[in-house]
Amino acid sequence: MKRMLAIASVSLFIFCSSAMAGSTLDRVIERKEMVVATNVGWPPQGFLDENNVLVGFDIDVANEIGKRLGANVRFETPEWATMTGGHWQGRFDLGVGSVAPTKARAEVIDFAGIYYYSPYVYVVHAESSIQSEEELDGKIIGVETGTASEDFINRRLEIDAPGLPPVQYNLEPGEVRTFPDSMMPFDDLRLGNGVRLDAVIAAEQTAQNAVRNGYAVRILEGVYPFRSPAVVIADKGDSEWTARIGEIIKAMKADGTLGKLTTKWYGADYSKD
Repeated sequence: MKRMLAIASVSLFIFCSSAMAGSTLDRVIERKEMVVATNVGWPPQGFLDENNVLVGFDIDVANEIGKRLGANVRFETPEWATMTGGHWQGRFDLGVGSVAPTKARAEVIDFAGIYYYSPYVYVVHAESSIQSEEELDGKIIGVETGTASEDFINRRLEIDAPGLPPVQYNLEPGEVRTFPDSMMPFDDLRLGNGVRLDAVIAAEQTAQNAVRNGYAVRILEGVYPFRSPAVVIADKGDSEWTARIGEIIKAMKADGTLGKLTTKWYGADYSKD
């Protein structure tokens, strides 16, 4: 009897697992709605404009994916750790938030595909005399917590993407300070040279946006600590859904849509492999 119950339990598990395969795609198409997790305080990727409307590069990308699925997009803006930590339990269908594909994240979320690349840069105050990476040794460096920048400065960044060269660690910071969103390090840096920070590590696009918005900061020209791809993410457990999103991303890259969107928001095509 116990053997029969065990076989029945295994059969039920296999049936349930099979029934769930592809369920996200079915649900999105049936409801004509896709719930996307993204950022609300990371311009120009995702931010609220003067009319309190969520806009940005990631927002445009998510809306285009929804359009190609025939679904409207409803955005959620959870904490970064919630979005990248997986175990969504159906709360989100997709994550479009310029997430770096690290080996640690690969254990809890699936990567549907790379949709652009971010060169990371060092940013100093406009009045700083620092011109090179070597001059940052022993300095106070600011990074956003839970990001590739934090992993890099702590020498634990492992990009999970083929074809990229290994990360080189040359900088020896004196102190690392972390911040809960992408712009807070820049807010401290612009207070003055060495007042709170000596430098910030951030995506080039984010740094350029700070400069355009009048922050008294300067990017170290020609110095790139690392280059990171950004991926659209999905929760684990639905390979059909992840594959379908991957097909859409490839099509958006091939037809030039991603090139146009990166140029719109960043002034350059960051979608090229």
